[in-house]
Amino acid sequence: MNYEIERKFLVKGEFKSKAFTHWRIVQGYLSSVPKRVVRIRIKGEQAYLTVKSTVSGNGLTRYEWEKEIPVKDAEEMLTFCEKEIIEKTRYLVQVGSHVFEVDEFYGINEGLLMAEVELQSEDEEFEKPDWLGKEVTHDVRYYNSMLVKDPYSTWKR
Repeated sequence: MNYEIERKFLVKGEFKSKAFTHWRIVQGYLSSVPKRVVRIRIKGEQAYLTVKSTVSGNGLTRYEWEKEIPVKDAEEMLTFCEKEIIEKTRYLVQVGSHVFEVDEFYGINEGLLMAEVELQSEDEEFEKPDWLGKEVTHDVRYYNSMLVKDPYSTWKR
């Protein structure tokens, strides 16, 4: 089994000049039940089928199973995913010994900038760059699977 431990943050400053790579992502959900999601993702020239489920009660640790699939199959599967499709550019930014994945959303989630950092343990320390904003790890509204149901563009801020 493969587990991921990640923390999510809003982004409040300039980060793009610090990114060492980036690519476009399009993803949809075959199932977006909060405790179990099945995702189709096209990331650059590759595509994946991913299953995630909650492991810890605090939402930091989740089981993740992922397999690469042909892009043509992913494109076909995206046509029958739930409701909306997530569109974003992902930037990778090295900060100390960690790599932050920073997502700039488009379409129905235009204006949302969110960063994730993967950790080896739930209590692992990590350097927080000055462009990192409020932590939203425990706010399910920021899960990509929830952003297809309740897009950021519809939130009252």
